[in-house]
Amino acid sequence: MTPTDTRRSFLTRTSTALGTAALATLLGRDVAVAGHRQPEDGLHHTARAKRVIYLFQSGGPSQLDLFDHKPGLVDRQGQDLPASIRMGQRLTGMTATQDAFPVAASTFRFARHGESGLELSELLPHTAKVADELCLVKSLHTTAINHDPAITFLQTGAQLAGRPSVGAWLDYGLGSENEDLPAYVAMVSGSGGQPLYDRLWGSGFLPSRYQGVKFRSVGDPVPFLSNPPGVDAGTRRRFLDDLRALNELGLESIGDPEIATRVAQYELAFRMQSSVPELTDLSAEPKHVFEAYGEDARKPGTFAHNCLLARRLAERGVRFVQLFHRGWDQHRHLPRDIAKQCADTDQASAALVADLKNRGLLDDTLVVWGGEFGRTVYCQGALTRDDYGRDHHPRCFSVWMAGGGVRGGHVHGKTDDFGYNVVENPVHVHDFHATLLHLLGIDHERLTFPFQGRDFRLTDVHGNVVDSLLANRRTT
Repeated sequence: MTPTDTRRSFLTRTSTALGTAALATLLGRDVAVAGHRQPEDGLHHTARAKRVIYLFQSGGPSQLDLFDHKPGLVDRQGQDLPASIRMGQRLTGMTATQDAFPVAASTFRFARHGESGLELSELLPHTAKVADELCLVKSLHTTAINHDPAITFLQTGAQLAGRPSVGAWLDYGLGSENEDLPAYVAMVSGSGGQPLYDRLWGSGFLPSRYQGVKFRSVGDPVPFLSNPPGVDAGTRRRFLDDLRALNELGLESIGDPEIATRVAQYELAFRMQSSVPELTDLSAEPKHVFEAYGEDARKPGTFAHNCLLARRLAERGVRFVQLFHRGWDQHRHLPRDIAKQCADTDQASAALVADLKNRGLLDDTLVVWGGEFGRTVYCQGALTRDDYGRDHHPRCFSVWMAGGGVRGGHVHGKTDDFGYNVVENPVHVHDFHATLLHLLGIDHERLTFPFQGRDFRLTDVHGNVVDSLLANRRTT
């Protein structure tokens, strides 16, 4: 630097190169940006899946009433949970002051299904039909005991807000297969329960181009998708060309990569004016598709409708689709409320798996179903013969995966006789994330981003790939 140079002017000039590179990358030119630790050519190893559809069940579905059958609890109904089982583990403020922790056996019957004999609750008759496609993990466990930190942890690998979501990491690592649609789409259905903030599909400290795009059920699926009254497509195109020229001047002057992001997002929004209406128009879907997903698939904003859109997004190469369905936080009246939740989600979840398989997409599409934690074996509140509630339980819960290179008809992990602790093959959330990235061809230890003086990754400094979940175990 010359004596007349200031620190600001020096950083401005040097950052211009980074901003120009970012703009080139965003507009489709192959430019490497120093400091980024993306996979070479997109992949670290051969991928088993190209995309993910994550059916996130917000609130914490009860594994004991859906997936983790404990028939021995019937004989222990109403008995206090032994201290040797709880082992002094922490409780939420909602049950910590209870005088007793009475065991509540599930009121629902379980049966085995498919050639694999996968055991499922009677609440999931449609899921039972695709049992042989499911890889059921009964030993997932997490760190957080309350909703917001637990959902944030499942989404970002950290309990505190500010980290990139898993979909943003995938977009950053792999990019998009369709330049006319976002690489990451989020949709929300259900009512009540915990709030779902936009940061759950955000980009954190990654450039904002990697954040998820939320599709709405009312009006334009994406805000401001339609042109204002009196503005036609040609006028809009000329306006964007002029705006881009102004932004490029700003980029040359300031060098902020977020200006490049803004240019690219304007261009994506323009292309989405054609791609999104075609995507969301279900009129060409045959009758048998709606029969499979359920009539709710015709109603925007429902879980079934979003499942059908998820299949259409997968067909069009969208990298990560995440459906958030609220209402699983059943502290009271669980038998009544979980039946309603399953009626809203079971048919469409199973139809999605079957539909993807019929279209030849399941092999390279990973479908995930699960919430942020499980529920306690002991009852919260009053326990009667046919009614009970369950509190949050991070020590063990169940999720299922299908397609995308996982073992179908397989059960991984085991919990104790009370469904309270993992006793075989535990899977931490960091392990789950490492395995998900592995299936997509990414080494979770090598996908990093420099921030605040160190390289960050989705799994922080933890996580191991769970080989036994893979359809064919790794040989290297």
